[in-house]
Amino acid sequence: GSGLVAGAARLFRRGLDFVLPPVCSQCRIPVAEPHSLCAGCWADLRLIERPYCERLGIPFGYDLGPGALSAEAIADPPPFDKARAAVLYEGMAAELVHRLKYQDRTELGRLIGRLTARAGTDLFPRAGLIVPVPLHPSRLLTRKFNQSQLIAAELGRQCGLPVDPLALARIKATDRQVGLNPRERAENVAGAFRVPPAAKARVAGMHILLVDDVLTTGATVKAATRALKRGGAAGVDVITFARVAAAGTLHI
Repeated sequence: GSGLVAGAARLFRRGLDFVLPPVCSQCRIPVAEPHSLCAGCWADLRLIERPYCERLGIPFGYDLGPGALSAEAIADPPPFDKARAAVLYEGMAAELVHRLKYQDRTELGRLIGRLTARAGTDLFPRAGLIVPVPLHPSRLLTRKFNQSQLIAAELGRQCGLPVDPLALARIKATDRQVGLNPRERAENVAGAFRVPPAAKARVAGMHILLVDDVLTTGATVKAATRALKRGGAAGVDVITFARVAAAGTLHI
């Protein structure tokens, strides 16, 4: 039955790889496995590695010791527990996000999800449910897909956690955050999310792993976190593919 079908699908994919060898998701030169980058494109990513702020994942230029917090985390503690990102949002990383969102390269969700999973090793053990940041239905209608949901689906495959794209709803059609200052961003997404009544039982008491593509000022994930907590979530961690290296924000 299902085992035979799965086996046939695997054989078909292998046959396809033989006829059409996998290529780099960015520059299209041949690579060993699908949904991956060649060595040259990989070198263009700025991976975020420790040491970084235990709370916000902001990279430090030198090790301040275990559990060190950034000035931002101390001055303005976020409603979520921890935030992690895989790469800095620049160059290659920005290009990958742009192609996924605006050039309908939905297959990039697999690559970006895999890269994002690298940043979540300390978050996965306590998470019970993965929830992507939702789009408003009107935005979903024009874009046809939610990039955060594609990334979340691959994260779920990588770490074995369930993904619930309906646990959080965007109830306010917000303006695009691009070009807004931090205060405008926060106002734009205030009250934009809620846990639908039908999802409250699935969220109640859960430690949620909230997924988005890019962390800029954090306004969106903060608003989403507050909604999840109002909906009964026990705690929320945030994971994104990239985070913006704003001037004066990153301690590099």
